[in-house]
Amino acid sequence: MTAPEITDDDLMIQLQSGESRAFDVLMKRYQRVLIGFFLLRTFDIQYSEDLAQETLLRVYSHSWDYLPLGRFKSWMFRIGRNLLIDRQRKSSHDSLVQALKHQPKEEQDFISYIKSDAVEPLQLIEQQEVVVIIEAMLAEIPDDQSETFHLHHIEGLSLPEVAEVMGVPTATSKSRLRLAREKLAEKLRSRGIGPILEEDE
Repeated sequence: MTAPEITDDDLMIQLQSGESRAFDVLMKRYQRVLIGFFLLRTFDIQYSEDLAQETLLRVYSHSWDYLPLGRFKSWMFRIGRNLLIDRQRKSSHDSLVQALKHQPKEEQDFISYIKSDAVEPLQLIEQQEVVVIIEAMLAEIPDDQSETFHLHHIEGLSLPEVAEVMGVPTATSKSRLRLAREKLAEKLRSRGIGPILEEDE
């Protein structure tokens, strides 16, 4: 019988107690997850890797701010999202951000990172063909909707956790998710693919 996997909260408690090896486990567990999170917004692998590394360093340096209440992922994604916003605000021209969004994707895009991680990506969507279509569509819908969809369906956060990450009411996250699903469903229908995106209760 295998021992249960140590939880994120356990690792954070160890880190707060001075066990630096706990951070190595967290980094191994979430580095690729964060890269996928940033690639959805930048389409730049190197930039996303840098952002993921900086996010993890901030997790380490702000470890004492974390309360072990089972919400590590939402806490971590909030740090990452704030970092990206800060980087964008410091950019001298909005055109730089737009250039990143429209930069051609490299062959190893964010789907390959997501699918290689332990977190099950898009549990409701099994075929690679559908994943590719959804990946393309996420780049075409508003950022707040694609980010909500990504956090909920790919990273597995609940809608209240998504709302916490994005700093909005839960009702707003639910509305954004509904809009994202509607637009994705329309795109999938145009490809002859039936309904696969289930509604939350």
